[in-house]
Amino acid sequence: MDKSSIQEVVDTVTNSSTAESKINRFWSRKERRKWFLILLYGTCLVYATRTSVPLLMPAISKERHWSKTDSGTILSSFFWGYTLTQVASGFISDRIGGQKVIFFAAIGWSLTTFFMPEIIYTFTNNDASIRLVASIRTLNGAFQGMHFPSMISLTSQRLHEADRASFFSLLTSGSALGTLLTGSLGSYLLDNYNWTKVFQVLGGLGLLWTVLLSYYSFSLMQRAAPNKSLTANSLPWFQLLSKPPFWACVLGHACQNNCFFVLLSWMPTYFHDTFPEGKGWVVNMVPWLSLLPSTFLGKTLSEKLIKTGYSVTMTRKIIETICLMTQSINLLILAFVSSFQGAIFCLALIIGGTGFHNNAIAVNPSDLAPRHSGSVFGLMNTVGAIPGFLGVYMAGHILELTHSWSMVFVITSMINVLGCITYLSFGSGNAMI
Repeated sequence: MDKSSIQEVVDTVTNSSTAESKINRFWSRKERRKWFLILLYGTCLVYATRTSVPLLMPAISKERHWSKTDSGTILSSFFWGYTLTQVASGFISDRIGGQKVIFFAAIGWSLTTFFMPEIIYTFTNNDASIRLVASIRTLNGAFQGMHFPSMISLTSQRLHEADRASFFSLLTSGSALGTLLTGSLGSYLLDNYNWTKVFQVLGGLGLLWTVLLSYYSFSLMQRAAPNKSLTANSLPWFQLLSKPPFWACVLGHACQNNCFFVLLSWMPTYFHDTFPEGKGWVVNMVPWLSLLPSTFLGKTLSEKLIKTGYSVTMTRKIIETICLMTQSINLLILAFVSSFQGAIFCLALIIGGTGFHNNAIAVNPSDLAPRHSGSVFGLMNTVGAIPGFLGVYMAGHILELTHSWSMVFVITSMINVLGCITYLSFGSGNAMI
C-alpha cells in the first residue's frame, strides 16, 4: 500500500471519528427532556433559596431589631459574592463541563441556606451578627453566581446552535417557579411554624437535588467529552471588550437587573410597610405568577418574528424594549398607587416583563459569542449583578432617609429607560467573536 492510500485510510478514520464525536456529544431528544427537568428543578431551588431571605427579612429584622439600613446591608451582601464567581465559573465550565461546576456550587448554596438559622443566632450583639450574616450571604451569593454561567455553558456544549437560546430561556423560567415555591411553601412554614423552618426545608431540598444531579452528571461524563474545538480556544478578551454591542448587552442587563433585584429584595418589606393588612401568600405569590407565561410568550413571539423575516438583532431589540418599557411605565404608576390590588397588578406586570428579558438580552451571549457563551454570560452577569449590591443597598438607604417608596420606584424606572435607549442604539444579535 502506497503512502497516498495509507493517508486516505487515516483521513477516513479521523473524519469518521470526528463526526461520531460531534454527534455523540449532543443530547438526544430523551436526554434533552431529562436534563431540562433536572436543570429547571435546580434553577427553581436556586431562586427559592435566594428569595428566602427577602421573604423572611421583616420577621427576622423585627426579632433582631435590625434597621432598614441593616436589612439593606444583608440583602445586598448576597450580590457581592454573586459578582465574584460569574466569569471564572463560565470560563471553567467552558473547559471542564458545566455540570461539574453546577454540582460543586449546589452543595455550597444548599448548605449555607440550611444552616442560616444557626448563623443568625450565633451572636447576640447586633453588629457582630450583621457582619457574620452578611459574610455568609456573600458566600451564598458566590456559590449561586456559578449556576447560570455554568448552565449556559453546558447547554451550549450539548445542544445544536438553533436550539440553545429557546432551551436556555425556558430554563430561566425556573426563577419564577422558585419564587412561587418560596411564596407558597415558605409563607406556609412561616405562618404555621417559624422562619427557621423555611431555611431548613429549602436548604434540605437543595441537598436532595445535588444527589440527583451527581447521578446524572456521572452518566453524562461517561459520554463524549465537549468538543475541544469549542472549548480549547481562548476567549479574545480585548476584542470582546472593544465591541459596542457587548457593552450595550451588559448595560441593558444591568439596568433590568437593578429593577428585578430591588423588587426581589424589597417587595415583601414594601407590602409589610404600605399594606400591613395584605395577606402574605398573596404578596409573595401572585405577582410572580406572570413570569412563567410571559417567558413562554416572549419565546413564541421571538420565534414568530424570526420566521417572518426579522433579523435576530431586530428581534432581540423588540423583545427587550417590551420588557424595559413595560417595567418602566408600571414603576411610575406604582409610585402613586394607593390600593393593595393596584400595587399587586403593577408588580405582576413589572415582573412579567422579566420573561421577555429572558428571551432577549439573557440569551444574547449565545448570539454574540457562541463558542464562549459561558465566559461571556459570566462577564455580562458580573457587571449585571452590580445593581444587586448597589441598587438594593441604596434603596434601603433612601428609605431610611426619606421613607419614600415612590422615590425608589421613580429612580428605578429612569434606570430602565437608560438601558432601553442604550440597547436599541448599540445592541446586536450577530456573532462578534
